Amino acid sequence: MPESVMIAEMTWTDYDDKVRNQKPVVILPVGSLEQHGPHTPLATDTLIPTAISKSVAERIGGLVAPPISYGYKSQPRTGGGNHFPGTTSLDGETLIRLARDIICEFARHGVRKMIVMDSHYENEMFLIEGIDLALRDLKAQGVDDMKIVKVRYFEFTSDETLEAVFPDGFPGWPLEHAGVMTTSVLLHLHPELVRMDRVPNHPPMHYPTYDVFPSDPERSSSSGVLASAMSATAEKGELLFSEYVEKISDAMAGEFGAAATPKA
Repeated sequence: MPESVMIAEMTWTDYDDKVRNQKPVVILPVGSLEQHGPHTPLATDTLIPTAISKSVAERIGGLVAPPISYGYKSQPRTGGGNHFPGTTSLDGETLIRLARDIICEFARHGVRKMIVMDSHYENEMFLIEGIDLALRDLKAQGVDDMKIVKVRYFEFTSDETLEAVFPDGFPGWPLEHAGVMTTSVLLHLHPELVRMDRVPNHPPMHYPTYDVFPSDPERSSSSGVLASAMSATAEKGELLFSEYVEKISDAMAGEFGAAATPKA
């Protein structure tokens, strides 16, 4: 039985030995607890990056930290809005401090290579700020050899794969919330959590090219879905997942100077 790459499943002594002797890349998945329509679970943005992180870690000799399972507030144009029951969000300052503290703690353990695997669209700049502040803190403490790569896994989708997954046209990543991509990947990873009989069938949402505050739920998607996932399949999910794992593994192996091991 292969050793687990999940830090939470290791003893502290085994973890310490790996950090000291193998100098692994530690991957921190970051998601959200956010509605993803009536057909996929609230943990969608955490389940997917955690699974990708595990497969990438197995290929590049890395370790996976427990995920940050809460994200910044859902916005109407990218996540349906923060008003949906179940959506449980953090203030931006909280997410910044979480990322900052976690990175500094791993550095204290001796980790010097990290990947922040972001899945929730609204997290972007708060994670960047947390990374920046952590590096500033560490440098002030004399740690100047920490390297962090922030990844949004969906940005590794090739044009060829987009054409295969969206033969009728790609609506764009901001609208791909509880849509074909995430639903397909979940059908591949966790089919028991997907209710295809509940997938809304409506055209993609159309929003103005500006944001209004406070948000008006009446101007948002009533289902929480921004573009229908009716054409999602497990086969598309396997294609997407395999591409993400392969391309991210190759890219991170290049960044950190290690060879990625092809998946058996």
